Amino acid sequence: MGTVRAAFFDLDKTVIAKSSLVALGPEFHAQGLLNRRTLLRGAFTQLLFLRFGASDQRLDKIRRQVLRLTKGWDHDEVRALVAESINEVIEPLIYQEALDLIRQHRENGDQVWLVSMSPVEIVEPFAEMLSMTGAIGSRAKIDEQGKFTGEMDFIAHGANKAAAMREVALERGIDLSASFAYSDSETDVPMLEAVGHAFAVNPDRALARTAQERSWPVLSFTHPVRAHDGKQSRTPFIISAIVLGILALLGRSRRDHSPKN
Repeated sequence: MGTVRAAFFDLDKTVIAKSSLVALGPEFHAQGLLNRRTLLRGAFTQLLFLRFGASDQRLDKIRRQVLRLTKGWDHDEVRALVAESINEVIEPLIYQEALDLIRQHRENGDQVWLVSMSPVEIVEPFAEMLSMTGAIGSRAKIDEQGKFTGEMDFIAHGANKAAAMREVALERGIDLSASFAYSDSETDVPMLEAVGHAFAVNPDRALARTAQERSWPVLSFTHPVRAHDGKQSRTPFIISAIVLGILALLGRSRRDHSPKN
């Protein structure tokens, strides 16, 4: 039996071009779950996120705000709203370059996982839409009436992401030393350190410095498209072509060394 490998992709600014929570904000507002002031604050937070990256302090502040907002929301209603909105709201934000890598990993026989601090109510249907193996996301506490309590069972952030990846690897027999991880944020250094092949995608300034120090390849994703529009990549970035070539060679080598039936 050959080595089981996986590719772990962060979501925001790695697979999609903006924060998934902010992207869904207008839909939540339309359903009466968010007021206009909160929506505008979310848009401003997104601008800061894009410009300066996501520090631990800033992410913790956003997390507390989101928890306060979601207290009392109906869990089934939120899942249904995400399911109804994801194709129109989130899908057009997907980077073509990310789609190419996901597709290449699948063709090489790798498992492909989405790993995000966003709630599983968003991350799981998104991973399903992209035909990924599975998803790791934050899990909120739900009361007996099916309402969000405003508290968390698990926050997929920082070292917690890496811990969840190790749990998945143990359950699935994945060799992390032969696996891949892609992220944009310095807060995901533990996630990137957990695998043998780390890539910084559209890195914030802190991760760019770390990537240079660690000799991690840096990828630029710039072409948001729909996942199901059927377009082939026209990515002009040489580094992306190199990565795709390496993945193809690794996949071919893996198939060549697999036991024949």
